[in-house]
Amino acid sequence: MIYVYRPHALECDLANQRARALLLKYGYTPENPNCCVVHLMRRLCAEEFPHEIGLFLSYPPEDVLGFIQNRACNHKCVGCWKVYGDEQAAKNIFEKYDKCSKAYFRQWQQGKSIEQLTVAG
Repeated sequence: MIYVYRPHALECDLANQRARALLLKYGYTPENPNCCVVHLMRRLCAEEFPHEIGLFLSYPPEDVLGFIQNRACNHKCVGCWKVYGDEQAAKNIFEKYDKCSKAYFRQWQQGKSIEQLTVAG
């Protein structure tokens, strides 16, 4: 597994109060995103899968919490993740991700390398 992220974006995601509360519950130190990534790596090696990984993928905290509390059941809809919170906002994001994925795939098929497709930000 390879995890590529933008440090500032991760810091913003982990600063959300709901995200912070969930991370604290699982032994993370949300004020230090680098330590959080290291802790996530340790948790990925454990027996139980760390469903809080969604917070590291910019999933809405209410959806990550809903997934954990509902044991992946009772969701409103499914796209890149299972939605328990704002269904319309999630559908809008899913649509953007789909368009972006298709555009990158077309460019990759036309010969662009992974390095050329990587966008700094």
